[in-house]
Order: sequence, then C-alpha cells, then structure tokens
Amino acid sequence: MTSAPRSQARPRSTATRRTPWLLRLAVAGGVVFLLAPLLIVVLYAFNTESATQTFPPPSLTLHWFSVAAHDGEIWRAFRLSVQVGLMATATALVLGTLAAAAIYRSRFFGRESVSFLILLPLALPGIITGIALRSAFNLAGVNFTIFTVAVGHATFCVVVVYNNVLARLRRSSASIVEASMDLGASGWQTFRYIVLPNLGTALLAGGMLAFALSFDEIIVTTFTAGSQRTLPLWIYDSLNRPRSRPVINVVAILVMAVTVLPILFAQRLTRREGGLNATR
Repeated sequence: MTSAPRSQARPRSTATRRTPWLLRLAVAGGVVFLLAPLLIVVLYAFNTESATQTFPPPSLTLHWFSVAAHDGEIWRAFRLSVQVGLMATATALVLGTLAAAAIYRSRFFGRESVSFLILLPLALPGIITGIALRSAFNLAGVNFTIFTVAVGHATFCVVVVYNNVLARLRRSSASIVEASMDLGASGWQTFRYIVLPNLGTALLAGGMLAFALSFDEIIVTTFTAGSQRTLPLWIYDSLNRPRSRPVINVVAILVMAVTVLPILFAQRLTRREGGLNATR
C-alpha cells in the first residue's frame, strides 16, 4: 500500500522570506524609540554635573541618590502619592466591580449607554476631566484636599477595574452561580465562596493597574489639588530649578519603578486570561 504523494511545497517569495526580518527590525526600532528616552533619564541620574547635562556624562556618581533619600519634601510627596493611589484604587475596586456586575447581570433600557458613560473618562483628555472636576468642586463648595485628588483619580481608575471584571464575568460560566443557589447558598455565600474567588486575579490586576495610573497622574491632579503636591507635581514644579535636575532624574526612576512593576505583575496575572483590558 503506497502512501499518497505529498504536495510539493511552493517556494517562498522574496517578500515572504524578508518579512520576519523586517518585522524584527520594526519591533527593535519601536523598542528603542520607546526606551531610549527612559535610559537617558536613568543615565543622567548618575551624572556628576548638577546644572549641565552633557552626553555622555563626564563621570558617574551616586551622590544624587543620597540627596534624594534625605530630602523630606520628596518623601512627603511620595507618601501623598501613595495615599491618593490607595484611596483611588479602593474606590475603583468597589465602584468598578459593582458596575461590571450590574451591566453583566441586568438587562435594562439604556444599558449600552450606561456602559459607554462608564468608559468615557478613559477616552476624554485629562485636561477636560480636570476642568470638569474643578468646576464641580467649586460649585459644590468643596475645598481642594487629598480627597478631591483621590476622587479625580478614581474617575478613570474605575474604568480599568470595570473592564477587567466585566471581561472575567463574560468568560465565567453562570451555571456555577446557579448551582450554588440550588444547593441552598445565600446570596452572600455565593458571592464569598464562588464569585469572589473567580474574580480574584481580575480584581488584583485591575487594582494594580489603577494604582499605577493614579500614582503618576499629573493633569487631573493639577486641577484637583490645592496646596497638596504629589510626586509628579513635585517633579513638574522642580523642572524650573536647573541644579535640581539630577535629583529629578532620581525621583523619575522611583516613579518609573512604582508604575512599571505593578503593570508587569498585572500583565503576568492576566496573561492566561487574554491580556490587559484597559490602559490610559
């Protein structure tokens, strides 16, 4: 018994053979374009010169890291940014989860419009959101404090949590909730032992993304902060002081670390679930 003749493979065209190399070159160019400015900031943080930033730096030093570590103003701004990020993240986790559950489980008139309105703050420019929030706070007679900053950040952090939770709910089977209720579990028991564990990684990833977005936000913060200065605002205000540039670069490294690490961790959590669901 003879096997069926194999079909002869067609020779690949020149364009087909070159495509992988062109894609690799494009990817490498995109990575360099994105990371080169960040690497320059990191390099200048070790620059011995304080007022000038020549490339390459004449010599390297760790002096500016010591200066930044002993600057009380920087640490006050850092603690404020952490507090605002935690407050905005907690608010986003509650509101985003409830909104996602309502949109997923309910069918009502205007459901798609409500979903669009929830996503709108992520699409709007930050300056528009900042102006709107400042006008609302002024109209309500609310003083600008850490609370107003956290509320401003929560407007777009809610979207991140909402997208992650809604995507997880759509991939989950409704039969497990029905089975839990058929077995006599109450609504709270079903949520505690069935729904919440199923949403665990989505909530954790959404919370970390929300914190990262809040920590480095500057546009909305500018409009909603009174005398409060978060770390990004400290960096912005210090740009007019040339001799502080190496310290600013050190602080920028701190901001990058606090922002990038949660995003990388969130990406690893959601890798098996289809990737991240929202960015700003």
